[in-house]
Amino acid sequence: MFTHDSQEKVIQLLIKEGLVFESDVKRVVEEAEKRKQPLLANLVAQKICDAETISHATAVIMNVPYVSLHNVKMDREILTLLPYDVVSRLMVVPLGEKNGVLYVAMLDVSNVQQIDYLSTLTQKQIRGMVASEAGIKSAIAQYQGDFRAVEKAVKSSDEEDANSSSVKTITQDSPISKALTTILDYATKTKASDIHIEPLEAALVVRCRIDGVLRKVMELPKSIEPALVSRIKILANLKIDEHRVPQDGQFTVSVEGTEIDLRIAVSPVIWGEQVVIRILDKSGTTLDIEQMGMTGHALAMVQRGIERPNGMILTSGPTGSGKSTTLYALIKRIKSDKINIVTLEDPVEYKMDGVNQIQVNVDAGLTFAAGLRSILRQDPDVVMVGEIRDAETANLAVQASLTGHLVFSTLHTNSAAGILPRLLDMGIEPYLLASTLNTVIGQRLVRRVAPKREAVHSNEMETKQINDLVGNILPQNQQQVAMISEDLGYTGLPVVNPNGYTLVRGIDDRETPGGYKGRAGLYETIEVDDDIQKMITKRATSSEIMKLARTKGTLTMRQDGMMKALTGITTVSEVNRVASDLT
Repeated sequence: MFTHDSQEKVIQLLIKEGLVFESDVKRVVEEAEKRKQPLLANLVAQKICDAETISHATAVIMNVPYVSLHNVKMDREILTLLPYDVVSRLMVVPLGEKNGVLYVAMLDVSNVQQIDYLSTLTQKQIRGMVASEAGIKSAIAQYQGDFRAVEKAVKSSDEEDANSSSVKTITQDSPISKALTTILDYATKTKASDIHIEPLEAALVVRCRIDGVLRKVMELPKSIEPALVSRIKILANLKIDEHRVPQDGQFTVSVEGTEIDLRIAVSPVIWGEQVVIRILDKSGTTLDIEQMGMTGHALAMVQRGIERPNGMILTSGPTGSGKSTTLYALIKRIKSDKINIVTLEDPVEYKMDGVNQIQVNVDAGLTFAAGLRSILRQDPDVVMVGEIRDAETANLAVQASLTGHLVFSTLHTNSAAGILPRLLDMGIEPYLLASTLNTVIGQRLVRRVAPKREAVHSNEMETKQINDLVGNILPQNQQQVAMISEDLGYTGLPVVNPNGYTLVRGIDDRETPGGYKGRAGLYETIEVDDDIQKMITKRATSSEIMKLARTKGTLTMRQDGMMKALTGITTVSEVNRVASDLT
């Protein structure tokens, strides 16, 4: 293990080379000693020094080679020198072999037991090299994108003339099964939301939707399609001999001890059968509304809405905009042993303790409308309806809110203000709508800028867009920065500047394609007060309602997006991509 004395030597080297300030180090060291924490780990945690620099300094002190693995593309043949279970468990990565010596990147090159184990395993002499934890994880992640199982399945299918009726090709231990497992592992570990398996005339394309954008991950020979689709059908309990009509199903897989639900949609297309797999990974979502991106006035409006004993809170946006996740986050915020919360969903995407969740089953007659009638007989305090799809469900939701229930639901409209005329079109009387609505939310999802980033100056078009949308909201001078930033809920707003702004963009690499990683919400929130109620009763248009709401502190989704671009959360181009149809 790395001793306290050695850590002190590393710190002194960092100070000597001017890589850290002595005053910062002294403060961090005192905290570490008080809490009995590792000194070097604390330097990283406090952002005094990055992990790569510390790893390099450690190698110098220990007089051993250092290697940086961050953003390094590992050769597939080299990765095969050690199995995945070993590298992931021990945090070691093979670097290559020369003259019977296997060079291995390690966190702790002084770990004799680990080196002996690797030597016994490989029957080779081991030479350790220091690498950072982030670098090693970056290299290990490349095992996750190793599609050798798929390649083996392709070869096997060519040799065996794979077809949907072949029992051998679709059994659990077959190469095809292992190929599917590899694809699913890759998708879940890259936080993909969907897998698209698409047949073309002469190939089979696999694409994954990561952070809302589809990316091609591999192209397979056409010959593998029948067996692969059949395997998916078997797991989802679908008819493997039916190729003429669409089929829907679901099954569950376990990835690294986590249960992940998969929704399957199989559709006949001109060149075969297309499969879309929706991945419902509950573990990857924080269900924290502030971490999701809601802040400032929008958050305050929503908080007031959910604190009321009755009424409706509705979210809107296109498919995949995070509406259900927002509702779950709000329910989590109010969840208590003192209230009965019942949900009606299709499907149940997040299992939540303390909440009674019901799965819609249309075939059995359990629709949203029928389920909502049943729910109201269960003495609920809070009701969540996954989606208002028709006039019957809309009327029941209104009636539920009128009878003392707090109702959460979603609609497919482009904006928050669009919810109001949409419900009027469904036949809801204006006076009922005005008296039941608490808060309406419009939302979209944008990709977050990756942690590894660089500063850039806004171009002429970006500067104009920012100033046109939020120039009147931004601080007009330096004295206003703190006050307005706190009031609006954004950290580090710049002063309005006609000459441009300092923005950020992520570094495009294998782990962060396009320079993005993760997503954040763009929100616009309207609190239905007396003035908004009067406009609803007059059947005002959505633009008229939004115009009034903006005078009361509502920011549009594009305005929220520009604020998030200015504070380094996303980019102007990303805001334009997802909200170009909005004002």
